[in-house]
Amino acid sequence: MAKPGRLGVGIIGAGKVGAVLGAALRAAEHAVVGVSAVSEASRERAEILLPGVPVLEVQDIVERAELVLLAVPDDALPGLVDGLAKLGAWQPGQLVAHTSGRFGVGVLHPVRAAGAVPLALHPAMTFTGMSLDLTRLLDCTFGVTADAAMLPIAQALVVEMGAEPVAIAEADRTLYHAALAHGSNHLVTLVAQSSQLLREVGVEQPERMLGPLLRATLENALASGESALTGPVARGDVGTVEAHAQALREYDGGGHGDVLAAYLAMARATARRAEARGLLKADQLDGLNQALGSKED
Repeated sequence: MAKPGRLGVGIIGAGKVGAVLGAALRAAEHAVVGVSAVSEASRERAEILLPGVPVLEVQDIVERAELVLLAVPDDALPGLVDGLAKLGAWQPGQLVAHTSGRFGVGVLHPVRAAGAVPLALHPAMTFTGMSLDLTRLLDCTFGVTADAAMLPIAQALVVEMGAEPVAIAEADRTLYHAALAHGSNHLVTLVAQSSQLLREVGVEQPERMLGPLLRATLENALASGESALTGPVARGDVGTVEAHAQALREYDGGGHGDVLAAYLAMARATARRAEARGLLKADQLDGLNQALGSKED
């Protein structure tokens, strides 16, 4: 017998996020009534994570579902929502949640106009699209945005998936998403650049060298914030920083590559923050900025 309050859930977009969240809602004993899957990879993912769930057209899913989960790319979301509104697909009282980090509930204004309930549920994690993501959800937080009266519903759905809801104001969604993208996406770029340089000097498995260092750095930064900052910039070692910049200029072929630009930008930002925390004196900051060269470098 189904638990009270169980919903018929429709998943629009069987990408890595949609399929995993659909599986998490199913594990909470909601009934997944349909999933849309266009590519072969999406169909395979749906078969693995949502076995027995029919693959349906988008409009059919909306017609059948009490909760519609829109797990589509940010840029596709407004057009999808508006297109379904023009078809008269949204139903009064229906819950409609999207997984975009960038948008709050404003993008769902056609949903609200039809009498449905808009929710924004963004999981702050990266997805593989495999079952191991279900375990990772247990350590995950969701950025949740909803009307005040509907916020408990959004929070409850997140808790049922095993994660922790954190309320984000509508006006703050873009900055919230920028924070996550800056930390996560640019971390990948920094690791790739560091690995590239290590391979250049003959390190065959840079991940083995970087792994312990970066894991410890991340754990220290999360536990202690900027108190964990170390290295030549934080120490004001102008000569070392100048040597780094010169070596990278030579490596990048006169400054046309991305490694030098990233190093200079992050070193300048690190120096400013270190000076603001009292780790550097004003003359040390001036020396570092001189060593790092002009911003157009």
